[in-house]
Amino acid sequence: MRWRAARRGLAGLAVVSADGLIVVDKPGGMTSHDVVARIRRLARTRRVGHGGTLDPMATGVLVIGVGRATRLLTYVIGAGKSYAATVRLGQATVTDDAEGDVLATTPAGTVTDEAIRSAFAALTGEIDQVPSAVSAIKIDGQRAYKRVREGESVELPARRVTVSRLDVLAIRRDTPDVVDVDVDVTCSSGTYIRALARDAGLALSVGGHLTALRRTAVGGFALTEAATLDELEQRAPEVVNLPLDAAADRFFPRRQATADEAKVLSHGGPLDPVGLAGPYAVFGPGGGLIAIVSERDGRARAEIVLAPA
Repeated sequence: MRWRAARRGLAGLAVVSADGLIVVDKPGGMTSHDVVARIRRLARTRRVGHGGTLDPMATGVLVIGVGRATRLLTYVIGAGKSYAATVRLGQATVTDDAEGDVLATTPAGTVTDEAIRSAFAALTGEIDQVPSAVSAIKIDGQRAYKRVREGESVELPARRVTVSRLDVLAIRRDTPDVVDVDVDVTCSSGTYIRALARDAGLALSVGGHLTALRRTAVGGFALTEAATLDELEQRAPEVVNLPLDAAADRFFPRRQATADEAKVLSHGGPLDPVGLAGPYAVFGPGGGLIAIVSERDGRARAEIVLAPA
């Protein structure tokens, strides 16, 4: 009987929600995979993914793809991101954030505001950043954080990232020997805000770690359009708030195809180039999304075909 009940539960997932994206305001204490699991249940489909991991302590914008829109997530992952964060100077932790044990404590009360602003300013532009050892980066097929938890010493190579904006909003000295710094950051994909906190603390010789992180934007998707899980629960299974066609139109330059071009492209064939910087979205005469295309070697070729089979 339990087996039959389980099968009935799985069968319920066959009712597929509309293809598209959901901009979720992730709560603290959940992993990105926890959010995906919740959306699978609400949308009644297994075909759900996320566009860029947020640590459990972090909150804010998590872009979720449902159905065919999961194929757009590779572009979402690569988009620029913005964050509001708080860095605590005077303490270094094993994870570079508040979830890890404190490794060292150095009184930071005498560090001047000018020195703090200078340290953060030095972390802007194109920089070579060493990711936090407790990260999801794979080393020989295993996540770095798993190796750390198993007692290994992990050293990750530096990666070139771009911090296009790092504004110091407030410097607070509410607790003896530590200084809390509120910052606003806009950066390229792959930038670790935890590592910025760590490196600012190292530059000031007092240590530093992240105590709060809220992602405020991913590409053009911002908190203002994000829904909480409670709000999505109330309107399930209609949880998609940006259908596939609208999502592609928001995220990519647009090209309109003729009926003949649409037929060729929907079968994976190339089109003549039009000089658009790619990737871009190609729409058919009826307004439906056909493919994401880039131009190379004198042809416009599909990176992914999204027209219904």
